[in-house]
Amino acid sequence: MPHEESKTFLKGAFILSLGSFITKILSAVYRVPFQNIVGDIGFYIYQQVYPIYGIVIALATYGFPVIISRLIAENRIHGKAELEKEIISASFMLLSAGGLILFLFVFWGSYDLADWMGDLKLRPLIQTIAFSFLLLPFISTFRGYFQGNNKMLPTAVSQVIEQFVRVMTIIILSAYLVSKGFSLYRVGTGAIAGSITGGSCALIVLCILYFKGSNHHRLAFFSVSGTVYKRVAMALFIEGFAVCISGALLVLIQFIDSLNLFSLLVHSGMAANEAKAVKGVYDRGQPFIQLGTVAATSISLALVPMITREYRLRNNAALSEKLRIAFKLSIIIGLGAAAGLINLIRPANIMLFENDKGSAVLAVFSISIFLSSIILTITGALQGMRKVYSPAVYILFGIFVKFFGNEYFVPKYGTMGAAMATDVSLGIIAVFFIMRIKKLGISMLPAGFYAKLAAAVCLMTLVLQTLLFITRTMHLTGRGMNAGIALAGVAAGGFVFIWSVIRFNLLDDKDLSLLPFGEQLLKIKKIME
Repeated sequence: MPHEESKTFLKGAFILSLGSFITKILSAVYRVPFQNIVGDIGFYIYQQVYPIYGIVIALATYGFPVIISRLIAENRIHGKAELEKEIISASFMLLSAGGLILFLFVFWGSYDLADWMGDLKLRPLIQTIAFSFLLLPFISTFRGYFQGNNKMLPTAVSQVIEQFVRVMTIIILSAYLVSKGFSLYRVGTGAIAGSITGGSCALIVLCILYFKGSNHHRLAFFSVSGTVYKRVAMALFIEGFAVCISGALLVLIQFIDSLNLFSLLVHSGMAANEAKAVKGVYDRGQPFIQLGTVAATSISLALVPMITREYRLRNNAALSEKLRIAFKLSIIIGLGAAAGLINLIRPANIMLFENDKGSAVLAVFSISIFLSSIILTITGALQGMRKVYSPAVYILFGIFVKFFGNEYFVPKYGTMGAAMATDVSLGIIAVFFIMRIKKLGISMLPAGFYAKLAAAVCLMTLVLQTLLFITRTMHLTGRGMNAGIALAGVAAGGFVFIWSVIRFNLLDDKDLSLLPFGEQLLKIKKIME
């Protein structure tokens, strides 16, 4: 790969990563004010249907655009740039057919889906979210076209605008409908409508940027050869879905909870309204997990473009080294974030959601931050090496484990059982992924590394538990006080953990030099030593 091409590739990957990072932050943060507006039952109503939208986002962001862009880029590499028009036309036609089928399946199957979830009042929300599938072919094709031509900014901008408009629609409309006394199901329908407004705004932005360009194509559906249609269809609906499954891991876990958690609680003897509230409390874990995962994987994901570059250059030694550091980072940051949240879960729960309901369940749920960090990091690395099918198979197997885990654990332990099922399924997936990279020749970390990491976690836990003990003896209560405790704990625990990682040399100079802003990190290390 020439130097300029490599530079352009890394710049584009950085832009996409930044856009993805911002959208994930928005997606996690808005749930807090939304839950404060609608309460636990209102949050349950929204979260039951949200995973369907999450699947749409995965298809329109991680799945189809990636495949379309690859097809376009491959044609350019092989000197067949003239086929770009046919690829775009075929992609749009095929995705339009697929989007229409998915829309009809979800819209007309809304009664059956709501019945499976155990709450027929969810049907209007499911019908509303179905319209998102009609936007899918347009957004996916535009993003694929831009990414295939090394123009990553339109995709990143459209992602951020889509999420921002969606979040503002949810917050403003929900607050208005609640103030006017509408039912929580009507409020939920209004919140779900944010997916339509956000997607529409993203499409408008993409259209403007596409037609503003001087070399945009006019689609020619009937001039596309059967060979191109077949090639594009195979790529989109086999490899595209495999990439989507890998990118939708946490959404698929949520979808399983939507399908059977509420109904299992009711069948175990819990009253319907109580089960809705309990499920709503359980769903508080989602913003915690999303924020924890973003914090845990942001640095690791920055290494993925570098892994892709080394793989393209067939530089096996450098590739192995970057895979090793990515794996190491996912363990360090993931475990630190999970352990910190487990210690601070009660004050954090009160700070964000007004009370400490479900704190024990959320603590168990928080273990998934550590497991997800490993899975998401290795998934990105494997995708960078064009190994997309094995991650999808592992994740699908884990999803089945989650479904049957709920069936077994929830009747016995309630939402604690659902949290346990999530951890077990993610743990199994993580083991599969670790075995996969081991087969690639990546050396595992020594036992001494894990001993030092455990010591760092124990030291952080000691500091946080001391802080909590002091605040308990002072009888500090209330939401404001708990917010102060939680924030002070994050600062103190984060400092102690980072100091421990540096002092125990868990990341040596070579590791830090491979990271983004490596020189600055090395300077900080020298100061702290």
